[in-house]
Amino acid sequence: MRHSPRLLLALAAVAVAFAAADTYVVVLALPDMMAGAGIPVDQLQRAAPIVSGFLLGYVAMLPLIGRIADLRGRVPVLVAALLVFALGSLVTALAYDMPTIVTGRFLQGVGGGGLVPATLALVADLYPAERRGVPLGLVSAVQEIGSVLGPLFGALVLAVADWRAIFLVNLVVGLVLALLVGRVASASERIETPRRRGIDWIGLLLALVTLVAGVLVFVQPSQLMRDLTYGQLFIPYTDDSRWLTPIGLVAIGAFVLLVVRCCTARRPLLDIPGWVRTVREADVLGAVLLALALAGVILAFATADPKVQVFSDQGLWYLLGAALAAVAFVLHLRRTDRPLVPTGALRRTPAWGAMLVSFFIGAALIAALIDIPLFARTTVYPGSQLMAALVLVRFLVALPVGAVLGGYLTHRLPAGVVTAVGMVLAAVGFLWMATWGLESLHSAVATLPLVIGGFGFGIALAPVNAAVLASTDDDVHGLASAFVVVSRMVGMLVGISALTTIGLRRYYAEQADVPSVRDVCDGASRCSEFSRLLKIAGIAQEQTVFTGAAVCALVAAVLALVLFRQAPTRAVSTGDLLRSAG
Repeated sequence: MRHSPRLLLALAAVAVAFAAADTYVVVLALPDMMAGAGIPVDQLQRAAPIVSGFLLGYVAMLPLIGRIADLRGRVPVLVAALLVFALGSLVTALAYDMPTIVTGRFLQGVGGGGLVPATLALVADLYPAERRGVPLGLVSAVQEIGSVLGPLFGALVLAVADWRAIFLVNLVVGLVLALLVGRVASASERIETPRRRGIDWIGLLLALVTLVAGVLVFVQPSQLMRDLTYGQLFIPYTDDSRWLTPIGLVAIGAFVLLVVRCCTARRPLLDIPGWVRTVREADVLGAVLLALALAGVILAFATADPKVQVFSDQGLWYLLGAALAAVAFVLHLRRTDRPLVPTGALRRTPAWGAMLVSFFIGAALIAALIDIPLFARTTVYPGSQLMAALVLVRFLVALPVGAVLGGYLTHRLPAGVVTAVGMVLAAVGFLWMATWGLESLHSAVATLPLVIGGFGFGIALAPVNAAVLASTDDDVHGLASAFVVVSRMVGMLVGISALTTIGLRRYYAEQADVPSVRDVCDGASRCSEFSRLLKIAGIAQEQTVFTGAAVCALVAAVLALVLFRQAPTRAVSTGDLLRSAG
């Protein structure tokens, strides 16, 4: 089948988009998920693990998954990531308390995050360096479209069903995509896939018993529990644990037998020994140390309330642990024979430069994602979260359009120039937003900086990925792509905390200059004029954040121009050959 590679890439891109949508799908569903876990809505801070758990899975495991994709192949990792994503969706949909919700979200993050480096590396496998721009732009565009549709998808499902239906849809889509990717890959002559094997019926039976018994443990159907006979299956032998019931022990026992079967069968349902060998070859100890370092950074910033602090109360301890893990990781790389990051894998300037540029892009991008809706709610839509979110949609819609154009321009211009142009446009958009006042969003002109900013960010996505892929060897493309994604996510976490803190200082300074409420309101406890003055102070905060984001975007532009100069992302023209020969 001549078109199988392109169809495979299209399926992988759809999977990436769906995983990106799942990143934002909890925005509207979070209150209902809290209720499902028995958490009062007014204790929003207790729901932080639902978000941070996904981030931990998405970011901390990416380097290991990227390395496995280099060692075992893109298609097996794509299929495995989709299956893990589907499993996480099932666990989340059936969750009955906070630990199970967090576990499900963590698995979703691992699966969804693993799709990104495998897909980017697949582009590098299918296209030469000078032709990767447009495919990378299309992948980035589809991913950003998923981010736009995520909240809308969540709102649509919540309009007709409860929050669990969102993750049941994820389960079905994940399984269908895994099946399609496997079938299309087996028909392709250019993608290496494992040989077809017979079906392990015993393993399949054990998997079904594990699944059915496990679902019953999660759901605990009231009809069965009230039955005099079947109800005994749900009575715990000790404590109150659901897993220490007869049906829970059946699920555990079937799972253990399934693992044993997969480890000993000649043709197992899942080649566990093979995956274990690959994980060992990928340097599991190094991956654990790096994951701990990343987890410390994520928890320090993700669990903080940016309105009052840069780090959470335990943030310094998290960062200290991250620093120790990072030192141990570096020492480990020097001593091991098979390191997670092979010696010299990122030695070329554009390779490590892409991570640095991606960090500042993330730091600037998060300001748009968070503070544009905040500005809208502060000024013209104080009582409508939906209308405030629709203001951000104007920015997000321009992103995929810019991503496609950025991929096209990468064919024609140096990656550093394309990235710089995009980030300069983003900076222009932010500086324009920094001039907004109380009534600015009522004007149609306010759409221009939103479109310019989103367009600029989109343009910068493809050349950054093209630069890192063109500057690394084929056997580390998955790892290099993973590090670029990790850098962007870490930049977003650090950026939102730093920029919000700077903005709050401006807010407090402006608020200090506001006269007392009694002076403004002639002795009354509140009046419209005093509320207007407080809104102006809030606007000053957002203007400061937008200005700081513009600075981050300009830093990314300068770094791209300097660090991407040697990135071979374009086809060499006859004129270039003659000039180099001369």
